Amino acid sequence: MLQNTTVDKLIAMRLTAMADLFKIQGQDPSMKELSFEDRFGLLVDAEYNRRKDNRLKRLIKQAGFEQPDAAIADIDYHSGRKLDQSYILRLATCDYITEYRNIFITGATGSGKTYLTCALGMAACMHYYKTMYVRLPDMLLDLQAAPDAAALKAVMKKYINPTLLIIDEWLLIPPTENEVKLIFEVIHKRRKKSSTIFCSQFQDDGWYERLGGGDNPISDAIMDRIQYDAYRINIVPSDPANDRSMREVYGIKSLSDGK
Repeated sequence: MLQNTTVDKLIAMRLTAMADLFKIQGQDPSMKELSFEDRFGLLVDAEYNRRKDNRLKRLIKQAGFEQPDAAIADIDYHSGRKLDQSYILRLATCDYITEYRNIFITGATGSGKTYLTCALGMAACMHYYKTMYVRLPDMLLDLQAAPDAAALKAVMKKYINPTLLIIDEWLLIPPTENEVKLIFEVIHKRRKKSSTIFCSQFQDDGWYERLGGGDNPISDAIMDRIQYDAYRINIVPSDPANDRSMREVYGIKSLSDGK
């Protein structure tokens, strides 16, 4: 009776893993051989691990990855692309996040940019960093839909607050002057506080012009804030004459980049 009451109280306090294991302990005679401290330690471990697992699931769900099954361990280094495995594994430790540094991932359509980007984002979630994936066109539409300054400030927080922001399709379409201003506001407020992964078909030496170049002075301000000490991964084919899209290699029909 006392055990049932204890279980009910644990469930009421949302300590469900402790409640489940407590019931199992009561039914397992071998548990009587353990000290109170050892049994209690097992209960605490069960609840702690459950909460960590739930936290990770929430972070992954909230990140909104284009490819939620992406994983560092599943990256293919033998499919005709030049990828430095040791370099990618070093980035997967997420030290760049503690240093507030950015990553530029560039390559042609179908080279696997999005998969690699999502895999690095998944690694960040596994280190319990709040992560967000967004396509630049979607982010700009979201920001421009704000009806007034107060609403814009609230929407902008969605993109400023994540510890790691992943911007896919970066500069795929040259932004308008007003869009460049919005990009600058997000980038400026994230500087030295968080990290951003920029995923683009264009190498960063061409970003200045796509942001408006000399015709838009904000271009300099954006590049100054993101280009300094950024890590770079440019995905190129090992044999350009026989290059195959990763979607073709893996039979992926999605319009987004494949593994």
